[in-house]
Amino acid sequence: MADKKLLTQAGLKKLEDELNDLKIVQRKEIAEKIKEAREQGDLSENAEYDAAKEEQRHIEARIAELEAVLKNAQVVEDIDYTTVHLGSRVTVYDHDADEDVTFYMVGSTEASSLSGRISNESPIGRALMGHHEGEVVEAEVPVGVLRFTIKKIVHLD
Repeated sequence: MADKKLLTQAGLKKLEDELNDLKIVQRKEIAEKIKEAREQGDLSENAEYDAAKEEQRHIEARIAELEAVLKNAQVVEDIDYTTVHLGSRVTVYDHDADEDVTFYMVGSTEASSLSGRISNESPIGRALMGHHEGEVVEAEVPVGVLRFTIKKIVHLD
C-alpha cells in the first residue's frame, strides 16, 4: 500500500486542475500535432513527428504521476489554528542567520524551496509542525542543528 500524501486543499485543487488540463487540453493538442506530422509523409525522417511523440510520452507520464498522487492524497482537515500545520504561513526568527524567515507549510508533493514552500516531511518542517507562536524549536539538518523562534502563524487554506 502506498503512503498517503498530505496535501492542502489548495494543493489538491492545483493538482486536479493540472491533471484536467493535461487530459482535456494538452492530449488533444498533441494528437493534432501528431496527425499533422503524419500527413507530411515519411515518418522515419520526420523531426516534427518525433518531437510530438516525445511530448506525448511526457504528457502521459505526468498524467500517470498525478493520478498516483491524487489516488493516495489526503487533505488535511480538523486543524488546530494556533499551531504550525499544513496550510500555514509561519514566520520564524532564525537564530543562526539572525533574521526572520517565512515558510509555507505544505505536503511533500507541493514543496518548492525556491518559493519558500517546505514539506512537513523536511527536517525544518517536521520540527515546526504542531508548535505555537513564541516557542523555540530545533531542527536537525545535515549541517547541524538550527534554532528557530516561531513569531507568527497565519492559516492560508
